[in-house]
Amino acid sequence: MPGAIIPQYQRLGSSVPVSVIRRSLRPREKCLILLVFATLGIVVFWAFFYLPEYGKVSYQVQKAGADLLLPPSESKHGEAEDPHKRDDIEKLKIRIENDSEKVLDKPEVKRDSTERSFNHPEVIQASDPSKDLGENLIPRSRSPMLNGGEDRDDKSRERRNVVKKMMQHAWENYELYAWGKNELRPVTKRGHSASIFGSASLGASIIDGMDTLYIMGMDAEFQKGRDWIAHNLNLDNVSADLSVFETNIRFVGGLLTLFSFTGDSMYKDKAVHIADKLLPAFNTQTGIPLAIVNSRTGTSKNYGWASGGSSILSEFGTLHMEFTYLSDITGDPKYREKVDRIRDVIKKMDKPKGLYPNYIHPRSGKWGQAHMSLGALGDSFYEYLLKAWLQSNKQDVEARILYDDAMQAITEHMVRTSQGGLIYVSDMKFDRLEHKMDHLACFAGGLYGLGAKTQHNDQFSRHMEIAEGITNTCHESYSRSNTKLGPESFRFTDAIEAKALKSTEKYYILRPETVESYMIMWRLTKEQKYREWGWEVVQALERHCKVEGGYTGIKNVYSDDPQKDDVQQSFFLAETLKYLYLLFSDDNLISLDEWVFNTEAHPLPIKDVNPYYRAA
Repeated sequence: MPGAIIPQYQRLGSSVPVSVIRRSLRPREKCLILLVFATLGIVVFWAFFYLPEYGKVSYQVQKAGADLLLPPSESKHGEAEDPHKRDDIEKLKIRIENDSEKVLDKPEVKRDSTERSFNHPEVIQASDPSKDLGENLIPRSRSPMLNGGEDRDDKSRERRNVVKKMMQHAWENYELYAWGKNELRPVTKRGHSASIFGSASLGASIIDGMDTLYIMGMDAEFQKGRDWIAHNLNLDNVSADLSVFETNIRFVGGLLTLFSFTGDSMYKDKAVHIADKLLPAFNTQTGIPLAIVNSRTGTSKNYGWASGGSSILSEFGTLHMEFTYLSDITGDPKYREKVDRIRDVIKKMDKPKGLYPNYIHPRSGKWGQAHMSLGALGDSFYEYLLKAWLQSNKQDVEARILYDDAMQAITEHMVRTSQGGLIYVSDMKFDRLEHKMDHLACFAGGLYGLGAKTQHNDQFSRHMEIAEGITNTCHESYSRSNTKLGPESFRFTDAIEAKALKSTEKYYILRPETVESYMIMWRLTKEQKYREWGWEVVQALERHCKVEGGYTGIKNVYSDDPQKDDVQQSFFLAETLKYLYLLFSDDNLISLDEWVFNTEAHPLPIKDVNPYYRAA
């Protein structure tokens, strides 16, 4: 450029001025350089031998990243905190937590040497389960068994492999014809959106079946399901009327199990997301939630047919396990507070004959129609009283007291023995027994047995007798049908026992309750008949329910060639096949000493016993 000042040096090579290059260094400069290198050598030597804990310190800093990086609150006592600052801090915390997910501890998963490990770039890998358990957890010499667990008996191993092949057939066809839909129509080979989830494609079968895949070691299928949940499960832009009960036991319960199994915080975040969508249903005068909530608007309602718009006992009473565990792993008490309030209302109410009616008005807090049942409308309420106590490592004493009192009343007023010697649980309506038992009530065999075995008292012998009797009666309802599958409900009269009378009672929709009792009673008693009965179910399913496109329910269990209902229920993957698989497995696989199943067969860890509890 004309008139520009010419620089006083030229550049040689990259950027070294020619004017500063000399042939040699002065003696003083040589001494200085030697001193610098000597000092550096001493520092490295000292760090190598005297700072062996550096790695642990670095790891702890990473884990505490959010607390270290977040600015302290500037609000003072009595002064309102700036909501904009609070929002900024929350956003920063979310970003820090997302960035630090890679340091989450995950216990080592116990596997057979022949099984592949679950590898995925987004899945947190395993670490020693005895570390970082928290002061309230007991370090264990081994990890709970999540898969593997082959039984020593050759026949049982062969039968278990058949069940796994059933799962593969059911899952592969769901993946082929209905991926992302709630359920599969296996006859017409298309998706099925169940009414309990509205018309939205929420992948109910994926979420319900994932822990079964994990337990069976079906790693490729598990990874694909994990990817779908991570990228597609989001209710923010979905307007669907959701059943609070079904969404909790299938979605929230399934995601919580996956979090406990893997330590992958994605599952916990999704469980929080789904549970938060259900919270508007609890905004009633009593805190008893309504049955249905819209995922977008939060508007809630009850079923019109439910005793004048009442809430249903089995629905609002089947939230405690999931919501309590969710509070424990997130550190947010709001979920536990919701279910604790429900219990406070229930325990203070007068119970006719000590029994719980199936309906309650959520505004007035009064009982609705005087209908009591251990089957439909009542069943899992009683189940969760016992299992909340077990889940808490027997610390929730109140839950056990409520369970014992309720089962004593049911035993006295509703358990009966037929002329042929079959023990069953009858429904009661307006102080009159209706000698009918639902398939749903067949879980009660396992319930009575589990309650008796976990706390010996003066009712132990009687309850074990009932447990064995109910399980036998449910087996008879299967054995007395042409298909060897049980009807939806069955009756006891002077003319028939353990058989359905009405056409609306004769269908079988792949239900799990009978095989659930088989599995639990096998583990409690080791009587071989329960495994033989389970194998009869496997054979009947293969003969009458298996089709080219999966497994379907049937409309008449007393027909030699029953019509198909064309629905592969998500609970077939979550419950029926899982319980059958565990029936033919070693007892250490999902041990009853370490896990407790929610009513959708999603195992949740027992607090202070199971290192997979992962409390916050």
